[in-house]
Amino acid sequence: MNNELKNIISYIEASGDLNENALKEASARQEVLAKPTGALGTLEDISVQLAGITGKVKNSVKHQAIVIMSADNGVVDEGVASAPQSVTLSQTINFTRHLTGVSSMADYFGIDLLVVDTGVKMKIPASLYTDNMVDCTAGMFHLTGKIVNRRIADGTRNLAKEPAMTEDEALRALMTGMEAAKSVKECGYDIFGVGEMGIGNTTTSACVLAALCGKNGEDVVGRGGGLNDEGLARKIRLVNEAVKGLDPEDVMDVLAKVGGFDICAMTGAFLGAAYYRLPVVIDGYISAVAALAAARLAPNAANFMFGSHQSKEKGYLIAMDALGIKPLFNLGMRLGEGSGCPISFKIIEAACATMNGMATFDEGAIDADYLEEGKKGNFF
Repeated sequence: MNNELKNIISYIEASGDLNENALKEASARQEVLAKPTGALGTLEDISVQLAGITGKVKNSVKHQAIVIMSADNGVVDEGVASAPQSVTLSQTINFTRHLTGVSSMADYFGIDLLVVDTGVKMKIPASLYTDNMVDCTAGMFHLTGKIVNRRIADGTRNLAKEPAMTEDEALRALMTGMEAAKSVKECGYDIFGVGEMGIGNTTTSACVLAALCGKNGEDVVGRGGGLNDEGLARKIRLVNEAVKGLDPEDVMDVLAKVGGFDICAMTGAFLGAAYYRLPVVIDGYISAVAALAAARLAPNAANFMFGSHQSKEKGYLIAMDALGIKPLFNLGMRLGEGSGCPISFKIIEAACATMNGMATFDEGAIDADYLEEGKKGNFF
């Protein structure tokens, strides 16, 4: 681990606690809003956590962005993916055209996308590239139809035969994620989500998760985009073999040996959220594993994370349980891309709306004495 990353981690651990005064004030306000205690459930928890992040009781998250990291993985040579790597290329381009699951929702809701090539194997047309991460002179990303060029290589190496990356490559990818979070901050976004595109990345995610949590392949491996039984068995065997001898305490070594450029960059984006004190949304399985890697590097990073959908991938809940974060909804989704983030943003907006707009008992001229018996008996 180099000095720059050590300094980032030290800063997050020194300054990444939630604001205690804001947490107390937000909790106190929830107690006097015109409703039974806890009646808004998770929406109340969200509003209180947001207060701890921003230091303000009342917040807005209307200015939203999603960062998408694209890369290919050499491990697909082992027959662990049902889709060809050409899909990574096609979908990375389609993000910019608003033709994918996440980009169609983003277009509808007015959410901005930052699409970054960290190592797509097949060549993206030069006309679609930009070297500038962002031009936010108007307070938003101005990258319509563009993909940020941060490619490190034409995909990673085959982790079944050699380390997927060098430590320097893994660090470069991670710092790309930090750069993306900085751009989000500079453009004045209130919240962002972290998504990905990369054929083979449910395998790399399973390897990283198994190594970090001491699990077997059987615990963390799913069918990804639709793997058949033979492919699933092969994938489980590969994960079990790949994680042998890896040290769960050495997160960067785990990422370099069995991760991907996309996962490393996503890990950096989650670290960046904590570094710049931005609320950040976890998407599905790959995003959750990257979030866990970030929290293993800097535990305070988890303070800034919110869940989205409950992925159908087998290891998803293992990663989220290790983070101590619950998904906000379950629609049977398993797409990736960041597709859970727009829906999560709307739930978090609802939490802000109730905290900001609801009347207190006094403001609504409501006698709250009727709630006292319930409070004493913990009947809520």
